[in-house]
Amino acid sequence: MSAEPATPLMRQYQSIKQQVPHTLLMFRLGDFYELFYEDAVTAARELEITLTSRNKDKEDSVPMCGVPHHAAENYIAKLVQRGYRVAICEQMENPKVAKKLVKREVTRIVTPGTATDANLLRSHENNFLAAVTVQGGRAGVAWVDVSTGEFRAAEMAAGEALPALEALNVRETLVADVSAHEAAGVRTPLEGWIFGLDYADRILKEHFKLLSLDGCGLTGKPLAVGAAGAILHYLRETQRSALEHLDRPTYQERADSMILDAVTVRNLELVEPLFAGESREVTLLSVLDQTLTGMGGRLMRARLLRPALAPEEIEARLDAVEELHGETILRGGLRKTLSSILDLERLLAKVTIGTGSPREMLALARSLARVPELKSQLAAVRAVRLEETRERLDEVAGLRDALLTALSEEPPVNIADGGAIRDGFDARLDELRDISRNSRQYIAGIETREKTRTTIGSLKIRFNNVFGYYIEISKANLHLVPPDYERKQTLANAERFTTPELKVLEAKILEAEDKILEIEKEIFAGLRSQASAEAMRIRQTAAAVAEVDLMASLAEVAAGQRFVRPRFSAEGEMRVMAGRHPVIERLAEREAARFIPNDIYLDATKQFLAIITGPNMGGKSTYLRQAALTIILAQSGSFVPAQEALLPVVDRVFTRIGAADNLARGRSTFMVEMTETAAFINSATPRSFVVLDEIGRGTATYDGLALAWAVVEFIHDRLQAKTLFATHYHELTELAGQLNGVTNLHVAVKEAGDQIIFLRRVEPGAADRSYGIEVARLAALPVAVIERAREVLALHEKSEHSVTEELVPKPSKKRGGAGAMQIQLFEPVGHQIAERIRSVNLDELRPVDALNLLAELQRELKG
Repeated sequence: MSAEPATPLMRQYQSIKQQVPHTLLMFRLGDFYELFYEDAVTAARELEITLTSRNKDKEDSVPMCGVPHHAAENYIAKLVQRGYRVAICEQMENPKVAKKLVKREVTRIVTPGTATDANLLRSHENNFLAAVTVQGGRAGVAWVDVSTGEFRAAEMAAGEALPALEALNVRETLVADVSAHEAAGVRTPLEGWIFGLDYADRILKEHFKLLSLDGCGLTGKPLAVGAAGAILHYLRETQRSALEHLDRPTYQERADSMILDAVTVRNLELVEPLFAGESREVTLLSVLDQTLTGMGGRLMRARLLRPALAPEEIEARLDAVEELHGETILRGGLRKTLSSILDLERLLAKVTIGTGSPREMLALARSLARVPELKSQLAAVRAVRLEETRERLDEVAGLRDALLTALSEEPPVNIADGGAIRDGFDARLDELRDISRNSRQYIAGIETREKTRTTIGSLKIRFNNVFGYYIEISKANLHLVPPDYERKQTLANAERFTTPELKVLEAKILEAEDKILEIEKEIFAGLRSQASAEAMRIRQTAAAVAEVDLMASLAEVAAGQRFVRPRFSAEGEMRVMAGRHPVIERLAEREAARFIPNDIYLDATKQFLAIITGPNMGGKSTYLRQAALTIILAQSGSFVPAQEALLPVVDRVFTRIGAADNLARGRSTFMVEMTETAAFINSATPRSFVVLDEIGRGTATYDGLALAWAVVEFIHDRLQAKTLFATHYHELTELAGQLNGVTNLHVAVKEAGDQIIFLRRVEPGAADRSYGIEVARLAALPVAVIERAREVLALHEKSEHSVTEELVPKPSKKRGGAGAMQIQLFEPVGHQIAERIRSVNLDELRPVDALNLLAELQRELKG
């Protein structure tokens, strides 16, 4: 950047650019936003637009590029999606009336975590900005969705912060500039003092007009306060607006809901497909989400990611869904009304931030106008949750009426385009519009009157850009000119005059358009302030609408997909009759296939760990996932895909399903597998539900079996969490005869000659073999490979038979509690020979003695 810009305009640009480092500055010049210097080079590359230069024929040429102001949001969206921060610099005065250089200011900074434009948001997903501060092994975490106003904070172990933010799908994370910890989304460093307790406490209380943070649950939570304060500081810096729509930052107890870590959310495909690029139709959310509003869709997603723990909360949700499930006509009426309510939260956010258009303001009013109808439809409901929700519905009548009265039927997208305020609302506007629309008629009227008054039949009223409106009279008629005429110009054959009446009309006509726009902006700003003042009431109504939408959607799904209401067991029993996987069932139905349901039974003491064996493609993974999904659905407040379901209330669901290399972090398949296993071993409780689909497959066979064996024992002896463990290590099935609480299940297969048929039924007992070679044959491996594999398998099974007998000790009774289990895994030599080798003193052994010893051992082995 040039040290001494040549023009006042470029000096103004440089001054503003220094205020917003680390951003791309979009500098308003007339009808374009221009970028200069390195910003221009970057923007031209990313947006694929032409890079030109200012003063290109001179030595001090400046790289530049620009985009039209009316299309700027699309270009801003592309830059933000690529991780850039974009500062918007607007003209703060009308260039037509500015006496010197037009005043310009940065009005907002758009970042990945602060976006509110529709081009950057998904209607049914939150767009979270987070902040993290770490101290002494603890982390303070806060997150906000600027587009809706949701604001939360929490404290947790430092190691849990990143997984928590990944589960929230955070787009941008604020960290202290000295922080070394990882961040989710785009990482934005801030100075350390911004996270300080004193500063954060002060700005939070000041902004939300509070005497203390006690009511937010933040007392005694200094790290959470620091993170929340950093977010508010950053929003003030980037949004440059009042932010009235933000909720107070409330403390979120992790113990208030089931904990689902990012691995489990991903493995179960709750909200996103497991593999990038795959259709979202494979997710649980795609089955459940029949919501009709953006608020309802976001609430649906949040409930799936944070299922309830309190039985009374779960039952209240289920009561509401059950009533709407049974009341088909009511449900249909509610859904029809909901379909005409737009996203109140995001409309409100844009209005309060100052980016809301007249069209969006009218959409807010029309949506509020549908609230009384929704409330009336809920008049006779019986479920307590529905009654509570109905009472929270507030049409905000004063604001609604003000907006509908002031705004035109079809307002423009941009207030600068004019026509936002309806005719008849403001007398000043009406007069100016009348003048603007009927100026020719008014001029013609004056011309007719002056012809009559002066008796000059050739009198004409004309207009040019130099003199404006004037009366032209030929020299032959100058003696008839009245004394109140003012001479403006003398020509060869005529003279031009004006009159007081014509001067007033001229001023009105010439100023009408600018004055109309000025008055419209003034009225619109007042309406925006009125809406901002009602932000909390609108947020309350939006939350109530979301609740109705969510419950109606869950009832609609339950009716259409034959879901049933789950019951809950105080004793921790899990009994699911004819359970189904909701996603796979739907996909099967589209292909005219039949999904095979299965039963699940686990209890707290006698049968809480099931080892599941059987071939690949037999349905083990589906069985594991549908069990976990059933629990998550039930505690989210949804009916479940089953004929009958009795469930425990679970505090956490853990999954260890498959493994993908994470080379970017230097973690192999096996390392990922062990890390995920360690996560549940170190965190699970007897109230947890664990799903394991293979452990130890990423390492040598014997190592893998040893690890899998030890994990099963640890779960049984220490954790006692309800567990479904699918494995290809058939040796593990022996544990069912040794450990109380362990049982065997297998997926059934039917053999017909050399063919196998997957029955996809899960039955008691262990599988007799894995059928791996048969599955390989189905995958079209060459016949020669299949036959050779069978030969190798037969030899392997023969050689291993004798040693596998030593894998499990022989006691006849099952072991109930913790205790050492003496296992000899595949010992390659006899015990006596091993002892002879151990007793040899290698320091005193001569080469000839070593050869003799080796010969003796060889003879013993052959004997």
